[in-house]
Amino acid sequence: MRFEVALPQVVEAQSCNCSMCAKTGFIHIIVPESRFRVTKGMERLAEYTFNSRVAKHLFCSECGIKSFYRPRSNPDGWSVNARCLDEAATLDLTAFDGQNWEANADQLAHLSLEPS
Repeated sequence: MRFEVALPQVVEAQSCNCSMCAKTGFIHIIVPESRFRVTKGMERLAEYTFNSRVAKHLFCSECGIKSFYRPRSNPDGWSVNARCLDEAATLDLTAFDGQNWEANADQLAHLSLEPS
């Protein structure tokens, strides 16, 4: 599977402490829909939803890697795993309290807005 994501020189990224992200090592780069595109292997993606069934967790059905997903906090964008980028990005990494997701999710909403 291959994808493209258009990123600025320094990328705002989040390290979430929820049980799922902490165990998988997912580092979030949330981008607007227009800055993300799957270029190959869409047919290999499997989907997993839980709890509210709003977030669409996608993973490769062959290797199991979760490279990106559509987050509940940003249904108009994508969260890309920084660890799955072919080219290293300069990350402005902040901690996100995903263990208290309901109280903190609104802090992420601006990340999927189209730049002006």
